[in-house]
Amino acid sequence: MRLFSFVDYAMINSLIAFIKSGLKEISPLHNIKSLNTNIRADILAGITVAIIALPLALAFGVMSGLGPAAGVWGAIVGGIVGGLFGGCMVGVSGPTAPKAAQIALFIGGGAVISTTPELDLGAAFSIIFLSGLILVVVSMLRISHFIHYTPYSVVAGFMSGIGVIVILTQINAFIGLPAQQDIMGVFKNLKSSIQNIKIDALYVSIPSLLILFLWPLLERKNKILEKIPAPLVALIVGTSIAFCMDSKIPYIGDQMGELKSEVFSFYIPNLYRFFDFIGPALALAALAILDSLLSCIVADNMTGKRHSSDRETFGQGMANMAAGLFGGVTTATATMRTVANIKFGGKTPLASIVHGLTLLAILLGLSSFVAAIPKACLAAILFKVGIDILDYRILPVLRKLPIAELVIFVIVLFVTVYADLMVAVAIGVAFACLKYFKEIKLTLKSDYCHEIIPLSQANFSFKEQVKHKVFNLPVSVLKLEGPLFFGTIESLKKTYSKALNHEILVIDMSHVTTVDLSGAYALEDIIKGIKTDNVKIFVLNPNSRTRRILERFDFIVNIGKDHYKESEKSIIYAILKHYQLEQDIS
Repeated sequence: MRLFSFVDYAMINSLIAFIKSGLKEISPLHNIKSLNTNIRADILAGITVAIIALPLALAFGVMSGLGPAAGVWGAIVGGIVGGLFGGCMVGVSGPTAPKAAQIALFIGGGAVISTTPELDLGAAFSIIFLSGLILVVVSMLRISHFIHYTPYSVVAGFMSGIGVIVILTQINAFIGLPAQQDIMGVFKNLKSSIQNIKIDALYVSIPSLLILFLWPLLERKNKILEKIPAPLVALIVGTSIAFCMDSKIPYIGDQMGELKSEVFSFYIPNLYRFFDFIGPALALAALAILDSLLSCIVADNMTGKRHSSDRETFGQGMANMAAGLFGGVTTATATMRTVANIKFGGKTPLASIVHGLTLLAILLGLSSFVAAIPKACLAAILFKVGIDILDYRILPVLRKLPIAELVIFVIVLFVTVYADLMVAVAIGVAFACLKYFKEIKLTLKSDYCHEIIPLSQANFSFKEQVKHKVFNLPVSVLKLEGPLFFGTIESLKKTYSKALNHEILVIDMSHVTTVDLSGAYALEDIIKGIKTDNVKIFVLNPNSRTRRILERFDFIVNIGKDHYKESEKSIIYAILKHYQLEQDIS
């Protein structure tokens, strides 16, 4: 009886400790305390990102089927609430192409959301609110970090599929016709759409698209243009053309009426239809985690800092609950806005909050201008977004990929386009787990352990007379063991994060048994990050089998052939040469 009481008491204490640590993890205090550390740069970055976000928010609102005002509201609450509670210090939240595409599918399908406009909106925002609630629960369970174990071929197929969806669904709007929400409808009515092209719409959409494509070339010739976001230029030019020509084409104002009448709409969640909404809400929540945390990983690579996955999930939960209440499009951390925020000097959540407040001011003060934007112009912006979303890292090596990686990529892409986004991810992960079942089993059972050690412990053969010189040099060796695949890359990143300061890093792959696309790209990202810190990098890999795999992924070309060595002797020579001690080579 006493033993039972002791065990029971220990379990209660463990549960209390888990809850306390969870609450501490999702607390916004860390974000609040940082708000005054970079005020000037954060304010400027926030305003600039808001200008970039405006045309995208409008476009994603239209794409979602909830209207442009909903797109702006999603960006407002994403910026303010997501910034305050999020786990990525430089992340900027709002509507994204994957989230807008997902809610559009729910609206277009009509199975869950009724076809009556008022009920459509109420049901859609109830689903968005419920997805936020699910995200809050997930954050408290502290399981969000498992996103890091998603195979790269799955992520690439998913993102490329989203890009295809965005491009296809905007074809009609691009040529001046009502947009198609359903992919099959696009193909079914393609002939009819081509026959009914509105020339006036092309006068708007084509110049807008050309601006988006040519803007990077213009930026290289004139550095001042780098400070002006291309989507904003396209928006102004496209709207001006339509106004000057008095074009009889669809405008944003045609579907939303007076924007001011929608500004302060408030939606009470309809929980009576909980069981109808739970499926779509779970799909939206899962997509929010995938979309947001992948963007956070991009930010981590750029800043050299690590985000809190659980806190970010909590922040997105709060933002989506707010979006559901205020009539906003479902939100996620947006890669494009986050990257822009970093480039413009944003370092704390204040930039994201300022971005949201700026959009609110625009919504209140420029509603008449927003209503005058032609849909063809927004379609051009979304068209470019869709093209940019395609994974250009994997596309060049598609023909060289191992069959398993290629099959996973293709399956995820096609299921994403023709069926369901989350089903596609689930199928892709399942296939990857089956393919690498032996590696997963081996990793779980074995004592494989990556480690980072000083050069003196690496058992490299230096001459006795130079050992005392070499072993005191700031050189570290990252020793990798076992399979390097999507299931082990997190341990690789954690191992390197513990490294002491060094001028040279040797990545020893002598004991790596196999490499997949995720492992190769994770290692490549680490190497690129190290290079930006002016650290010399060498990869030692005497294994011919893993070398052939890396060659198929263009790994050696991407990191530079000078950094890739196939023997211990070449590594020793490279280190000695760097410190001008090559005459002492053994």
